[in-house]
Amino acid sequence: MQVSRIIRLAVWLCLWFVTNAGALTLEYADGTKVAGEIVRVDPKFLQVRTEDNKYLEVDWSKLSQTTLVELKGIAQQKRDNKLLENVQLYIEVSQDEIIKKTEVVVKPVPRLDRPAKGSLLGAMFKSSVGLVCLLLVYAANVYAGYEIACVRAQSPAVVCGISAVAPIIGPVIFLCLPTKLPSREDETEETAAPAVAEPGYAVGSAAAGAEAAPGAAAGEQPSAAAPGALPQTQVFKRGQFTFNRRFIETKFSAFFGAVRRGENKDLVLLVKSMRGEYIATRISRIAANDMHLDVHKGGASQEVQIPFVEIQEIHIKHQDA
Repeated sequence: MQVSRIIRLAVWLCLWFVTNAGALTLEYADGTKVAGEIVRVDPKFLQVRTEDNKYLEVDWSKLSQTTLVELKGIAQQKRDNKLLENVQLYIEVSQDEIIKKTEVVVKPVPRLDRPAKGSLLGAMFKSSVGLVCLLLVYAANVYAGYEIACVRAQSPAVVCGISAVAPIIGPVIFLCLPTKLPSREDETEETAAPAVAEPGYAVGSAAAGAEAAPGAAAGEQPSAAAPGALPQTQVFKRGQFTFNRRFIETKFSAFFGAVRRGENKDLVLLVKSMRGEYIATRISRIAANDMHLDVHKGGASQEVQIPFVEIQEIHIKHQDA
């Protein structure tokens, strides 16, 4: 009789232990508590059987964070992956944990040493590309001196030499100087001096003087070719005028035709350039930077090209003047 009582007590204790082991107290967010056993785990709710054998469907969002953390521990202990996945979705992560998870660890990286500071000119001398650039600038400086010498009517050798010794400063100085023009005394001497024709060029002044001399000695009436009857020579000098294509086409339009009539029939062009003087009867061609003249040499016509930058003076005069 006593043995049977002991057996019943042991069985009752086992049943009580099993029942309480599966029982769990769930706490809602508002503080309400429900004791029961988990029956079913669903993504939307948690089904619980209470102590009075009722079944409740508890929404995950209604459970308190304490209960959710406790359920997470039970799921990890029992290795219940389904319960663990659903619980983790509703557990709030603290700001400290977020910072720890998203914290970026900056690791030191090797950096190159910066070169020592220096002047730009010194750096160019140390580089092959810089040396080439400096040589190009130096060559452009000398060429600029040559162009300035042509425009300002200076000696190209002098200007280029000074530009080579004093780059940039030399060309700027000559560019600021006024154009070198012949003085009035030089013009008077050139007018008073007898006309000397270049070898091979036809100049009619000497021939006209030789023909007019016998008539003047005999007391004859001076002809239309006498110096007094010749039209006045027109002079265009660099500095007073800009020699370019538009100027040539405007002022000397009568010299572009192959045949001239009227008062321009006996006129010629005397072009003084850095290469010499040319007496032309016609302008055969003209371009943006130069013009071509028909000159007579040795009884034959020859075409000569003259750049505008080399022209110093242009005279329109009578062929016998």
